[in-house]
Amino acid sequence: MKKLLVYLRDYKKESVLAPLFKLLEAFFELFVPLVMASIIDRGIGISGNSDMGHIVRMGLCLLALAVVGLVSAVTAQFFAAKAAVGFSTKLRQAVFEHIQGLNFTNIDKAGTSTLITRMTSDINQVQSGVNMVLRLFLRSPIIVFGAMIMAFTIDVKSALIFVVAIPLLTVVVFGVMMVTMPMYKKVQSALDKVLGITRENLTGVRVIRAFHQEEVEEKRFREQNNTLSHLQTAVARISAVMNPLTYVVVNGAIIALIYTGAVQVNVGNLTQGEVVAIINYMSQILVELVKLANLIVTITKALACADRVAGVLEIPTGEELRVVAGKPVEGDAEETGSASGKPVSEEREEVQGAAGMSVSEGAESQGTASTAIPYLEFDHVSLTYQGAGDRTLQDMHFRVERGQTIGIIGGTGSGKSSLVNLIPGFYPATEGTIRLEGQDIRSMPAQELRRRVGVVPQRAVLFKGTVRSNLQWGKPDATDAELWQAIDTAQAREVVEGKEGKLDAKIAQNGKNLSGGQRQRLTIARALVRKPEILILDDSASALDYATDAKLRQALKEVEKGTTTFIVSQRASTIRHADRIIVLDDGMIAGMGTHEQLLENCEVYQEIYYSQFEKKEKEA
Repeated sequence: MKKLLVYLRDYKKESVLAPLFKLLEAFFELFVPLVMASIIDRGIGISGNSDMGHIVRMGLCLLALAVVGLVSAVTAQFFAAKAAVGFSTKLRQAVFEHIQGLNFTNIDKAGTSTLITRMTSDINQVQSGVNMVLRLFLRSPIIVFGAMIMAFTIDVKSALIFVVAIPLLTVVVFGVMMVTMPMYKKVQSALDKVLGITRENLTGVRVIRAFHQEEVEEKRFREQNNTLSHLQTAVARISAVMNPLTYVVVNGAIIALIYTGAVQVNVGNLTQGEVVAIINYMSQILVELVKLANLIVTITKALACADRVAGVLEIPTGEELRVVAGKPVEGDAEETGSASGKPVSEEREEVQGAAGMSVSEGAESQGTASTAIPYLEFDHVSLTYQGAGDRTLQDMHFRVERGQTIGIIGGTGSGKSSLVNLIPGFYPATEGTIRLEGQDIRSMPAQELRRRVGVVPQRAVLFKGTVRSNLQWGKPDATDAELWQAIDTAQAREVVEGKEGKLDAKIAQNGKNLSGGQRQRLTIARALVRKPEILILDDSASALDYATDAKLRQALKEVEKGTTTFIVSQRASTIRHADRIIVLDDGMIAGMGTHEQLLENCEVYQEIYYSQFEKKEKEA
């Protein structure tokens, strides 16, 4: 919780004034029993000799205390609410910005449903905790100990009952708090799982219905929901013990006070009004301890939730990881060896055997000297996902020159998407180094790196809004001419012109009012608007027919001559005209070269190609 209090610094005035006004209300409340005692002893009198003037004066005094107390309470509530809401606003914004900076590894590890819970339910609980603390955390103890002190000013012997009762109440309240605090953490974790299942069912509803798994999912949800219910019931039962126990202790103390007071009145040491005042002070303690008990429950929840929110803020962002790991790899790769632990010469012989040519030969065949600094270089890069048992990518070693078109092909699960996701730094390389114009991308600010890279992900995602607002994501000040140019390149003009409003046509959330091919073309156009130096098309034309796919590839060649393009596809026809093709097999480079070279020397590429074109060749 201490780490989160920094977000209260802009509300220091409110954080001080709220408890001060509550203390003012508490002080006025402590005078009420004394005024009542005065009314009983002097106004009503022992033998019926009433003093109406004194009763009226004391009545007006009570009214004044009530008015001042009400004004103080309302003022305190205003400042407490302002501070709590402002605090939660800044905290939620900070958490959201922090999540935006997380790389894919940390987002995968934390889980989407967990992050959503942290930003909504958990922060709301923390907000309630801050509000209650500012209002009651000082007021309740002041009333409790103030009432005890006031009782001592009336009669020491009677007040000793307070000395016994208050520690007993403290043990009850804090004992319950210590037991329930870890239980509330378990409740919030169970809530995460329920939200996770709910989210999975909502996003995968079509698959669930297609495979008729409704009953299975209902059972899974019911089991997790019952677990949450049992945890909540258990912690509620323990929390519920607090009120009856406090009532038992306080009412027992009141009985003792009445007995002691009666004895003291008989011997003439106390008046009836003073006995009533002492009992009123005990009643005040009862009320405040009930409030304090509820406050403790709220604070317990808030602290548990605050730890969870702080846990999100402690996850290192991509920038922080760059600062730690962003040291350019020095030394010659020939000397240091490969990421797999084998000598580089041995690795090159393996690649040469698989692809028919080595990486260095591939670079030279493109007319580039192997000693020159390449535009983009993968220097023995490997990738292991968090929690994975084995490496997903192993010893990726190749160079790419500016303006080249690189095709990446391979079977399902061969690591194609993983490879291109390393370029913009979505996932950090676990071994080796990726250099852009000689600079380790880990040492580059994420904003600069992402500005230079345009990515069209495998899953086409559009946001609720208009065609224009979606296309302007990468370049908010893009003109209509730039938008239409990107639309034409992406072969999406007929899509946009066919919609009412054209560029201002409405797009539903996730592009639900568009077909798969239309969504893909608009996402390609969105990436093209910003005119990136590196364009990554991650199997982003899978929903397009062959004719549209061919037009798209032809249009991409005519865009910016300096744009380096990576095309990931399972279609050999999509990448056959690339300057160089990288063939992946089980996370390793099985071959690298042009279409003709790979057809000659790479068995994996031959298998993929002839599985798609064998029938046509026979017909021919």
